[in-house]
Amino acid sequence: METFLGFARSDGSAGIRNHVAVIPSVACANGVVAAIARAVPQVVPLYHGHGCGRAVEIEMHTRVLANLGRNPNVAAALVVGLGCEMIKAEGLAAQIALAGKPVAHLEIQKLGGTRRATARGIEIVNGLLADAARQERRPLPLDRICLGLECGGSDAFSGLTANPAVGRVSDWLVDRGGTVILTEDTEMIGTSHILQRRACNPEVAGRIGSMVAEAEQLTHDLLGPLAAYVIAPGNMDGGMSSIQEKSLGCIVKSGSRPITQVVAYGQLPDAKGVVLMDGPGYDTESMTGLAAAGCQAILFTTGRGTPVGYPIVPVVKVASTSTLYRRMEDDMDIDAGVILEGTSLDAVGRTIAQLLARVLDGEPTKAEVNRQEGIVCMYTLHPAF
Repeated sequence: METFLGFARSDGSAGIRNHVAVIPSVACANGVVAAIARAVPQVVPLYHGHGCGRAVEIEMHTRVLANLGRNPNVAAALVVGLGCEMIKAEGLAAQIALAGKPVAHLEIQKLGGTRRATARGIEIVNGLLADAARQERRPLPLDRICLGLECGGSDAFSGLTANPAVGRVSDWLVDRGGTVILTEDTEMIGTSHILQRRACNPEVAGRIGSMVAEAEQLTHDLLGPLAAYVIAPGNMDGGMSSIQEKSLGCIVKSGSRPITQVVAYGQLPDAKGVVLMDGPGYDTESMTGLAAAGCQAILFTTGRGTPVGYPIVPVVKVASTSTLYRRMEDDMDIDAGVILEGTSLDAVGRTIAQLLARVLDGEPTKAEVNRQEGIVCMYTLHPAF
């Protein structure tokens, strides 16, 4: 497989879904966004709890919301603002428009309240949906794919089965000119020397070292002598002993190819290959960063089991054990536990790649079938900042 059936975008990117997104610029607009989505269920609302508040996060949240609208899976977008917030609807719409897609915006206060704003929003999205419906899938090269790598609810088997199998898929895509993004910098603690050896040049190696060191320092600032155990209770119940053990399993999702760039949370990379994103270990926050960085799909490994998906990006769930896969078969897409029974990592990697190919062509994941869209959960800085 060297191509997939996608939607060609005017900026040169390619969508594997064709969503019309309705984006609140501030949490105060969520009600109107919800009313529009109830009236027109074909749209995808991107609810979030930010847009005003602490000024220190406004630049980051503006970048993330604009880049979510620019994600290739979004065919068109409506940005809904209140009118007095810090992140303005008009400014977000202008940034999204840089991707060359249809974008509109409205302000609730200017239109005279919820009902008028909702009526106007319904009118706008119906027009955007009609335009999106005229777009058709066509064969496109795999080098246009950006794949997000995520793990959540990991167990002691994740680093033996699911994660290295995903690493095979990472190598497969990178070898075809695509991009993979590994994030969750707290889950790189203790492994910077391994990652730095894969850096394409000294500058990238230095950025890797700085990113991981800052993550480690933050855990020490918050947890003191317990910093080595900054893992979830479920991770410990699943047999993990420390953050370094979790990190050693986490980073193998990125395969073995050179690391070409380190980007900020929700930043669009400008390099192909393996990219590291400075982002938190909390699954829902890191998935938002991946979607904002332009990922059209996410491979999500889990040992304890989590059903969560993402509103605009299909999420493929890879179970680390067959026991988990059988217990949560409604939510798991791939059983990597067969590796423990003798199936090779390469074979499971091929199985994941084959499913990913079908997802790129439009096949829904279990999370999509179950409408596990979740919400847009964005990273917030440490309160001391």
